Amino acid sequence: MTETLPPRELRTLFLFESLDDGQLSALSSAGRVETRAAGTLVYGEGEPATCFFVLLSGTVAMSRRVQGDEVEVSRTSQRGVYGGATQAYISGEQHQLYLNSLRAVTDAEFFVLPAEVIAECVREWFPMAMHLLEGLFIGMRATQTVVGERERLLALGSLSAGLTHELNNPAAAAVRATSALRGRVAGMRQKLAMIADGRLDGSQLHDLVELQEDAVKRAASAPELSPLARSDAEDAIADWLDDHDIVGGWDLAATLVAGGVDVEWLDQIAGAVGEENREPAVRWLTYTIDTELLMGEIDDAVNRISSLVGAAKQYSQLDRAPYQTVDVHDLLDATLTMLHGKIPQGVRTVKEYDRSLPPIPAYAAELNQVWTNLIDNALCAMDGEGTLTIRTWRKDGHLIAEIGDTGPGIPPEVRPRIFEPFFTTKPVGEGTGLGLDISYRIVVNKHHGDIRVESTPGDTRFRVVLPITQAPRDDGR
Repeated sequence: MTETLPPRELRTLFLFESLDDGQLSALSSAGRVETRAAGTLVYGEGEPATCFFVLLSGTVAMSRRVQGDEVEVSRTSQRGVYGGATQAYISGEQHQLYLNSLRAVTDAEFFVLPAEVIAECVREWFPMAMHLLEGLFIGMRATQTVVGERERLLALGSLSAGLTHELNNPAAAAVRATSALRGRVAGMRQKLAMIADGRLDGSQLHDLVELQEDAVKRAASAPELSPLARSDAEDAIADWLDDHDIVGGWDLAATLVAGGVDVEWLDQIAGAVGEENREPAVRWLTYTIDTELLMGEIDDAVNRISSLVGAAKQYSQLDRAPYQTVDVHDLLDATLTMLHGKIPQGVRTVKEYDRSLPPIPAYAAELNQVWTNLIDNALCAMDGEGTLTIRTWRKDGHLIAEIGDTGPGIPPEVRPRIFEPFFTTKPVGEGTGLGLDISYRIVVNKHHGDIRVESTPGDTRFRVVLPITQAPRDDGR
């Protein structure tokens, strides 16, 4: 007889603790308790996703296939963790596959639900959450297309967070500028109505429009002033505005100075529209300058986003052949861009590139993984302060890329083990011990090169040696 799990036991699992009695009873009736012996496969990546597994006891390890290798990505004994058919609720996904493999490290016990049951429960019990999750899944599918098979990077979570942070800054700037721009345009319409309510004749309006065009040109080519020069210019503008009875002159002065306006230019306004229309004309021209500056901010933000997306595409090698001729410097720069959010302000980055080096045949995305692992290790070693140095040069028909840091160094007793899988000197939970092992296999097995390390306190250098001419292809590891 198949063993079931009573509703009261289900409630002790964090995934089900908020369900009501009826929902718990339904799950209890539909599910079953299964055991797996130590070392056995619970489910395999790529197999039909027929079941949803919740760990009751024991230790399990989750892994992903990486170019033919099985790479462990997590290991846990936490009661209640789950895996398997975790996307069964997505409509239109009739033939889902397990996205990873789960193996029992020790004897393990699971509460198992058929995929169709968990799907029906989520859809019926949590319709709003289901719609949100479906939207999230569809959005993430586009991201997975970009990352594609490159998802093997163990640092992907950290890189994604860094890229999101980097994209958020210009995106937020564009949103703020757009919101401000909307207000400025509304103000321009109001001031224009005051100017054009019959008080200006055609000649005056023409002169005012010419001043507006000149203001736009000045804003586009305004020089960058030092803080002291800017302060002096703002004082002069504010004094002029006060002398001409324009209320709130200090608030207008910063915008006018940023747009390249000076007192001599302001003197032209009264000649164009008359003394009685000076204030609305000044405010209208200030709005004009402000809108130009805001549009410049939006343009800068969009260009920054475009550059980041370009770096992400270079990093992920989207839509490019796995094996191709590449400029290693482009790969290093793309990796630095992706990791920019992780580089502390106290770390100085120095690039010493030999630009005479030719492009080399390589698996570009995998070399990016090597640079990521080495740079990330260097940053961790320096703990917020130091110099990250990236050098390239040629030696004996090989290209050498060196990642150096000024951290405390690698102890001699540890150095022989640093390329061993699962060996790490980082605190528990902060490192898998796979980064250097993966890097070694990519460089040595995949590219027929070498990876070496020299380390003394204050000077650690990892050197990646790659053949400049094409080596025999080896798609295995």
